[in-house]
Amino acid sequence: MLGPLTIDVQRQPNDLDVEETGSTYLENALLKAKAAAKITKTWTLADDSGLEVDALNGAPGLFSARYAASNEEKIKKILSALKDNPYRSARFCSVMVLCDPRGNYLIDAQGTCWGELLKSPAYKGGEFESIFWIRETRCTYGELNQEQLSRIGSRGKAARELAPYLRKTLGI
Repeated sequence: MLGPLTIDVQRQPNDLDVEETGSTYLENALLKAKAAAKITKTWTLADDSGLEVDALNGAPGLFSARYAASNEEKIKKILSALKDNPYRSARFCSVMVLCDPRGNYLIDAQGTCWGELLKSPAYKGGEFESIFWIRETRCTYGELNQEQLSRIGSRGKAARELAPYLRKTLGI
């Protein structure tokens, strides 16, 4: 997602384990970004995201990762909650946060990818992305290629929104 920028992007430290105690995506992303900055002493980007289903009043939302014990159980639980409801509109929401090397919050951006939930997974072994259908691409979120994810994926949209600020702040 940050490929066009001339920066060296590294994954978070393996030993970084941040409890997501925030009440919003922004709060959780900020917890992760600040913790990573304090450990690495570098600029950090972190995100938090979730699946929001309109017919379920936005659930699972912030609790998407903890919705059930396994991916299979998550899919079963959400499809069971929806039953035969014809209103299956949903969205993936992501909030991305940038912190400086001291862990100070600088800016955030958000992205949303709109779609609808299928009645069964498009493929085995997936999570919510295997049942999240995107009409404009005629495939599920999990079947998007990297270019499509960068263009219409929720994290890709958030990263693109942050890119001009990153260029300016980092002088690239």
